Amino acid sequence: MKILVTGAAGFIGFHLVRELARQRYDVAGLDNINAYYDVQLKYARLAETGIPREKIKEGKWVQSDKYPTYRFIRLDLTDAEGLLALFRDEQFTHVLHLAAQAGVRYSLKNPLSYINSNIVGFTHLLEACRSYPVRHLLYASSSSVYGDDTPTPYKEFARTDHPVSLYAATKKAGEVLAYSYSKLYGIAATGIRFFTVYGPWGRPDMAPWLFMSAITEGRPIKVFNNGKMQRDFTYIDDIVEGALKIIPAPPQADIPNVIYNMGCSSPVQLMDFIRIIEETTGERAIQEMADMQPGDVVSTYADTSLLEHQFGYKPRTSIETGIRNFYAWFKEYSHKHTNSAIQLFYF
Repeated sequence: MKILVTGAAGFIGFHLVRELARQRYDVAGLDNINAYYDVQLKYARLAETGIPREKIKEGKWVQSDKYPTYRFIRLDLTDAEGLLALFRDEQFTHVLHLAAQAGVRYSLKNPLSYINSNIVGFTHLLEACRSYPVRHLLYASSSSVYGDDTPTPYKEFARTDHPVSLYAATKKAGEVLAYSYSKLYGIAATGIRFFTVYGPWGRPDMAPWLFMSAITEGRPIKVFNNGKMQRDFTYIDDIVEGALKIIPAPPQADIPNVIYNMGCSSPVQLMDFIRIIEETTGERAIQEMADMQPGDVVSTYADTSLLEHQFGYKPRTSIETGIRNFYAWFKEYSHKHTNSAIQLFYF
């Protein structure tokens, strides 16, 4: 297999690249290294996979000095010609598409960045897969597509046509585009609806990092919907294990297109989440109660029975263990780097 991983400097992409490279797959990483959050973290992830910042040039391959089967290129998916040339030259067999403009609340302020990345960029990728066929396209969707009126636990066949944020709308659009390309051109495509992924090297715009940073520094945290929220937190190692099982198994139906939930199936109440961080750090949170924010949903809860049946997927990391692991990494990273990430509260 020759695998392209888009979003290689991002949270999930970094972890998948590292594991694939450890297993000596032929891996090519791609990222545009945008400034949605602190690029220092993105460059640190790349350095961890043997890609030094000073060697990165737009449109040029950089060979990892840590993993002999891994290379990285800085390229934007909105560059249609550059992407087609990349697929023509490299003849990838598999694509893990994890690049996206992330975040729910940020989409309220910067809608066009979501359209360009999550719809235009994804369409360019699909066109590249059509022009230079691959065996399997595995792409990231999101639990946000379920909106706020879907019964829990969320099942893949539930209606997803009432998104409550532009981010969710663009991820739903991606699923529809992938289905169309599967039907029209036979592209084997698998979508994964991720549920609140967290862990070491995680995103600084998400609750685990934001809450931990504020609590350890004695700053207040905003508790939205007065604490009456819950999320299906899923530890990164469980995500990587699940994705690695799916990569070599493209859907085989007449229309080779399928979607799976990938979550922990064990939602955590917001107040319990805060308590676990307090117990882990040994610090008390200064809580500021706030109303529900536009684009948010009260609860997420994945039904993963389909993924379990097809691939034996079974997440094993408890929220307590996951937060302990994240805190150990967070302390080490914070000691080495100054955090200049955007200060938005996501949960």
